[in-house]
Amino acid sequence: MADTRRSPSSGGIAVANSLKPGAPVPFVTREDGSVSWYSCGPTVYDLSHMGHARNYVSTDVIRRILMHYFDLKVNFVMNITDVDDKIIIKARRKRLLDIEREKPYTPAGRHALATTAFLAYARANLPLLELSGDGPLDELNYLARRDAAYGSVLAGGVLSTTEGNKPGDAEAKTKMHVANMDAAARGLQTGSVFDDAEEILLPYLDSLYKETIDTSDQTIFTDLTKSMEKLFSDDMEAVNVLPPDSITRVTEYVPQIVDYIEGIIAKGFAYEANASVYFDIDAFEKAGNTYARLRPESKDDKALQEEGEGSLSKSLAGKRRPGDFALWKKSKPGEPYWPSPWGNGRPGWHIECSVMASDKLGEQMDIHSGGIDLAFPHHDNELAQSEAYFYQPDRGEHSWVRYFFHMGHLSIAGSKMSKSLKNFQTIQDALATTYTARSMRIVFMLSRWNDGLEISPDMRKQASSFENTLDNFFTNVKARLTEAGLSSGVQKLSLDTAAEVESELAVEFKQAKSDLDAALRSSFDTPAALQVISRLVRQANVSMSESATDLLTVEAVARWVTKIVGVFGLDPNAQPPYDSSLGWGPANPTASLAGSGGAIADPKAAVQPYSSVFAKVKGDVAALNLTSEAKLNALLAELRPDAEFALLEKELEGSNSRNCDIERLALPFLRAISSLRDELRRAATDPENKDAKAAVLALSDRIRDYDLVELGVQLDDQPDRPSLVKFVPVAKLVAAREEKAAAAAEKARLKEEAQRAREVAEKEKWAKAKVPPQDLYRQDTGNFSAWDADGLPTKLADGSDVPKTQAKRLKKEWERQKKLHDSYLEKFGSA
Repeated sequence: MADTRRSPSSGGIAVANSLKPGAPVPFVTREDGSVSWYSCGPTVYDLSHMGHARNYVSTDVIRRILMHYFDLKVNFVMNITDVDDKIIIKARRKRLLDIEREKPYTPAGRHALATTAFLAYARANLPLLELSGDGPLDELNYLARRDAAYGSVLAGGVLSTTEGNKPGDAEAKTKMHVANMDAAARGLQTGSVFDDAEEILLPYLDSLYKETIDTSDQTIFTDLTKSMEKLFSDDMEAVNVLPPDSITRVTEYVPQIVDYIEGIIAKGFAYEANASVYFDIDAFEKAGNTYARLRPESKDDKALQEEGEGSLSKSLAGKRRPGDFALWKKSKPGEPYWPSPWGNGRPGWHIECSVMASDKLGEQMDIHSGGIDLAFPHHDNELAQSEAYFYQPDRGEHSWVRYFFHMGHLSIAGSKMSKSLKNFQTIQDALATTYTARSMRIVFMLSRWNDGLEISPDMRKQASSFENTLDNFFTNVKARLTEAGLSSGVQKLSLDTAAEVESELAVEFKQAKSDLDAALRSSFDTPAALQVISRLVRQANVSMSESATDLLTVEAVARWVTKIVGVFGLDPNAQPPYDSSLGWGPANPTASLAGSGGAIADPKAAVQPYSSVFAKVKGDVAALNLTSEAKLNALLAELRPDAEFALLEKELEGSNSRNCDIERLALPFLRAISSLRDELRRAATDPENKDAKAAVLALSDRIRDYDLVELGVQLDDQPDRPSLVKFVPVAKLVAAREEKAAAAAEKARLKEEAQRAREVAEKEKWAKAKVPPQDLYRQDTGNFSAWDADGLPTKLADGSDVPKTQAKRLKKEWERQKKLHDSYLEKFGSA
């Protein structure tokens, strides 16, 4: 079937493609707008960390842009690696440790076990420890030896084997091993070896007993992977990453993997040796194919090749050349296995993706993505074995992937964040302590998706500023619409209508839409896109501050910004096409969202909190008994928010839908409360209410700072205009109130301290003033030995005359003291 292609309208998209390094290349889709995409998913053996979040959130942003901005139909497939060396080792070691815990060890026996593991771990991972002191290493001399051997690395230096002076992965790994030894040393001293020394016990127990584990029961592995996959899915939902259209798991594809390998062997690009199967790179290249298309410079990198084979594969034998990689591995005792024509074994790491992606997306996909650390050998090996499988001699070299997207990795102090280095912050911890789903996404979007990223305090501050700016903008626009009597907004407005109005904001709006489109077409340049939004919002804020506000354009801007941040996934509660509301909801995904325009089953119950506050405020205002305030008393008699609400409720009953924003239903009561408070503020300036002024102001402040805050409502006072009613999250208002109270308390404390300091200074001043000038120097016998009639020194302590320059200085001080003493006598009388 012909593969007709098209480029999305107006200029097309250019993307960074790892298969063609350099400038972005045109992104061309099928005629029907469909895009096939395979993403390398997680190896599920531990909690997901911020490095994973950077990868999958960045992937999600691009996916959303393609679907909801460019209107492409993306078929997104992601794999779950649920069998590989890391999973095997972790699951097996966990089982062995559980078995060991059940053994009847004496305290001395536990100590002996942990000591042997302690020394074995040091020899394998921190060899300088044994060379940094006399006698054998133990938990008592460990700290001194650690500091002597690795103190410089712990302080931020580099190992002697590191080129240059910048720490990297080797130093991060050393710090990880040191941390494990630190904990083990504590455990040996306290007797808590199975808890504190777990990380050193695990590899030791594995070396002793790994072959004793019965792996015919694969629940030892699946119990771990299922629980970790569930936690990964929960993490992705928590950061608002869309679920894949399809998920594939290695353990569900083993028969297909075997068939796929047989197909590669049949074409002469693989060979069997000692019950394992290897890819024949030499045969592949001799047939006219290219190996290591993504990273040709890494083709002969032995360290990366070994990493690609896995830590359990060092004993695999029979390879014809060092670079040949395993498609099928013979399982050793203690490893899971499946039947195959070559004997019991398990899939190689790379073959899984080739088989699953080909099964779901055919012999060619549009996009393949993953972290940059997977480029070689994983993705290069995927490409080679897939192109070998689909190879046709008369067709030439096959192209299995059209565009390779590699997400830049997240680093900490120059080292890649990874599970193996244990230098990571889990997504769960990050959301609990530092980020919301929105703020995390903004931080990642401040950097291009394919660039490396090290999050700095300045970057977090920049993200926070962007989020607060949009928060305030949406709140202010809604308030202005409410003030203008357009509580539901100008629903007839299209996103393009305002461009016809030749206001300065309209011109800026038109340019912003063009600039954002250009940014997204330039390889999804989210930093530039966020800058476009920031500039437009600033201009809209300026427009709102002017007397002749172009409210139609302001609302159109707000709705357009709402749509774009929805496309980016910055509103976890919004749904495509993101143009039915104004503003964004809470920063984390929620099951339900009050005020989001959803169906309200019982409008009376929904507005009851607002109605109750109105009744309370009305009663408290009436109790002030301000008889001279005719307008205020007229308001008390005339305000009927219940009647206005009843009309809204009747309007709902007469419509086909009971969808209504709670904010709209609450407005009659809030307008009434605001009107009463505005009159209270005016009454406080009336001379006739002088005696009641304190009570009036106190009630006015209470309404604003407590009654309405608990409802999530902020009143902005405006000169000569009704207060502006804003809907703001309660937590934000409470935090602002507490911050204001704390600032006031701090101001009062500083004022009190200043007063006390003034009092002390005043006391010290008059204590000094009490001394007559004649006595100022007479007590200083350590420096002087003779004085004149006025008490001025004439001789130094050694009997010599006082030098003229010193005498001149002493005279000036004496004169100042005389003036001070005279003021004392004037104020207090005789001394």
